[in-house]
Amino acid sequence: MQTTDELLAEARTAYHRLQIGESAVEVRDSDGSSIRYTAANANMLVRYIKSLEAALEHRIGGPSSIIRFQTSKGLDR
Repeated sequence: MQTTDELLAEARTAYHRLQIGESAVEVRDSDGSSIRYTAANANMLVRYIKSLEAALEHRIGGPSSIIRFQTSKGLDR
């Protein structure tokens, strides 16, 4: 079984191939089934890519919404 990273790379490559004019591409889904995409249903491929990206973000803790800054007013002399 492919990892999420591998599935995402394959899906992005397939989307790129559609964007440069290939008439149809086939992508293996996370459950092992094969799905055929064309320019007419490329939006479904984009949704699949976004779902894989979300799964990866969830796995690594996702993007942080907290940013901390530490500042100093300078050195006392």
